[in-house]
Amino acid sequence: MTAADAQRSSPSIERAIADAQAERRSTTVLIVGGGPGGYVAGIRCGQLGLDAIVVDDQPLGGTCLNVGCIPSKALIHVADEFAKIVSASGPSPLGISTAPPTIDLARTVAWKDAIVGKLNDGVASLLGAVGTSVVNGRATMVDGKTCDVALPESEGGGRMLIQAEHVVLATGSTSVALPDLPFGGRVMSSTEALDLIAVPRSLAIVGGGYIGLELGTAYAKLGSAVTVIEAEDRMLPLYDLELTTPVVKRLNELDVALLTSTTAVGLADGGEGRAVGLADGGLVVSDGQTERTIPADAILVTVGRRPNTAGLGLEGLGLTMDGAAIAIDDRCRTSMRNVWAVGDVTGEPMLAHRAMRQGEVVAEAIAGQPSVFDARAIPAIVFTDPEIVVVGADPTSAEATHGEVVIGRFPFSANARSMTLDGSGGFVRVVARASDHLVLGLQAVGIGVAELSAAFGLAIEMGARLEDIAGTIQAHPTLGEAFHESSLAALGHPLHIAARRR
Repeated sequence: MTAADAQRSSPSIERAIADAQAERRSTTVLIVGGGPGGYVAGIRCGQLGLDAIVVDDQPLGGTCLNVGCIPSKALIHVADEFAKIVSASGPSPLGISTAPPTIDLARTVAWKDAIVGKLNDGVASLLGAVGTSVVNGRATMVDGKTCDVALPESEGGGRMLIQAEHVVLATGSTSVALPDLPFGGRVMSSTEALDLIAVPRSLAIVGGGYIGLELGTAYAKLGSAVTVIEAEDRMLPLYDLELTTPVVKRLNELDVALLTSTTAVGLADGGEGRAVGLADGGLVVSDGQTERTIPADAILVTVGRRPNTAGLGLEGLGLTMDGAAIAIDDRCRTSMRNVWAVGDVTGEPMLAHRAMRQGEVVAEAIAGQPSVFDARAIPAIVFTDPEIVVVGADPTSAEATHGEVVIGRFPFSANARSMTLDGSGGFVRVVARASDHLVLGLQAVGIGVAELSAAFGLAIEMGARLEDIAGTIQAHPTLGEAFHESSLAALGHPLHIAARRR
């Protein structure tokens, strides 16, 4: 061998030496990612007696638990409580009065972080209880059965090679950045927006989807002057107009500026900007004809999320892709034998509860059970004020797929519980097939309607008909009565509104 040959072969020799020095483990199921899909798959594998290892270099729980669903709902709760006290500091129809409130957002963040930490510990405990191991490290797939894990320097560093009979990819998603508004300085993703220790004087939100409006509503209640910029011609463009109208009305009441058919061009200063609270700033926006600058001490970009597939060695697996996502079937199988995928990495809808159900399905499928994933009963919830919940088909899609439909609506203005919660706006809507009254979809907008998602999902999952819902006895006074009454309305004989049927 010449010196040149030796030099050319040295990388492979070095790799061989490194592989020999790496710790080695083997398992039946390797789960890459410890978010909702990954950790649920790990728990279910353990329950089914499958040896499993979960690998992640981030805290257990993924985006949802650590920087998404849970902390955002904590912030929304704080904002709602703060708004109640603000309302009580003036003339209140509830008869409550108090001094004008203040908020220490740093203490709020500490409270939120304590909740997240408790839930992190809970996930680790659940995995440990069923015998599923957790490895803290950065995973790179070598092939369809081997994973190279870089262990953190804080734990001594080094590498671990894990070989598995089955690999479950559960690597989640990340926020999409805009070329003209890269994250940093005043420009934030939702992750940074949930860790602010001071309320921005002015907040511009690029993207009028559910994440942008949830956080925009919260910060408006906390005292920010909020502007939402949406490229489409209305807010929440993925939801039908009847559902979003009460949300837009409330945003107007909160003095949130809503700019539709408008795009963000870039920072007014042309640079990266400064941290929140250090300097006033602006954001340049355009309606396609003219540009103008709006106030923006902080800029939150919420234009979507993309599957995490880069830097994991997935290119070498040759998996079939569905756009940027990994393509799977109804058992969460990819195009490679014994390689599975769950959650956001498989595309829309990117919802934690979808990932959790897929985690159950994949573990049961690996164990040989006839488990399949059915997307028809996935609830989608917008935690705005008021809330929106959607399960199944809306009237337009139901009619396109099933032909003639019957629709029943019941307004919360006629619901006693909603009125006692000082939130009588909104309604419940049921969509059923006209021929046999099979319930195809359920939607609601109003105070607290997120909690109706369980009943809505159960109705779709069990193939309920209007008569099944009409025959249930709902406790009084509850929001669930509106669910019951909507089915009565669809059948033509509601009890608490004038009979109306379409």
